[in-house]
Amino acid sequence: MKLISLVSPCYNEEENILEFYRQVKEVFKRLPQYRYEHIFIDNASTDKTVDLLKGITQKDKNIKIIVNSRNFGHLRSPYYALFQTKGDAVILIVSDLQDPPYLIEGLIKKWEEGFRIVKAVKTNSKESPIMFLVRKAFYLFISKLAEIELTKNFNGFGLYDRLIIDTLKKIEDPYPYLRGLISDIGFESAIVNFEKPVRKKGITKNNFFTLYDVAMLGITNYSKVPLRAATLLGFGMSFLSFLVALGYVIYKIIFWQEFQLGMAPMIVGVFFLGSLQLFFIGVIGEYLGNIFTQVKKMPLVIEKERINFD
Repeated sequence: MKLISLVSPCYNEEENILEFYRQVKEVFKRLPQYRYEHIFIDNASTDKTVDLLKGITQKDKNIKIIVNSRNFGHLRSPYYALFQTKGDAVILIVSDLQDPPYLIEGLIKKWEEGFRIVKAVKTNSKESPIMFLVRKAFYLFISKLAEIELTKNFNGFGLYDRLIIDTLKKIEDPYPYLRGLISDIGFESAIVNFEKPVRKKGITKNNFFTLYDVAMLGITNYSKVPLRAATLLGFGMSFLSFLVALGYVIYKIIFWQEFQLGMAPMIVGVFFLGSLQLFFIGVIGEYLGNIFTQVKKMPLVIEKERINFD
């Protein structure tokens, strides 16, 4: 019997964790031809999430828990858990029920057809329309900038063959952008479409800063466009400034007495160029910060404890 591994990151999901566990278990009751393990990796929850999971592990040996020593973020933690699996295929699915467990059957079916990667892609969402549009705009923006083809509205939820997991393990990325890495390794993938449901219980753990972090990671990892735009814009502004300065000099020579330069053009020019420089210094800073994270080679997470592992 083939073994299917599930990885579910969680942080303060006490209101959803039991229902999520129940729904996943019901799915595998309909798939008796497979064995499964379900690894929950907890980012140092401050509520009862870990206690509830420990209660589950006492009666269900398919459930395994990794508890991190602190919150290592929603990028590093699930990525680390992928490498702790033993399955022939690995499904990454979050525990807040916004990745519908019923899709597991469809993901496995596509895998059995021969696809090593099966991506769950949102075609619509019942979440805030504004938030969905912002996410959609970002995916469109990054897909235009990226040097590789990225799948729009794909956030990592999907199935990965053991070969894919072993390939990712060789990359040794300390701060991974999973959706980019999956596209970068280049295997043919299948797509399962779904509508993202609204969160029924609890509150989202994402905020402006976490979303900004993911956005900048995607840009700095897979595009040199911002750096090249800074160079090209610098050349263009220099040439334009030269033409404007030359025009002022010629106009002043011809109309020496009548033409008064004034302070307004100078002030506007200084503030415009200053803001432009600060913007691109910030862009360069993002790239340098990404390099700094890579060269530190810190572990993805540090475990506090693990339960039900051999």
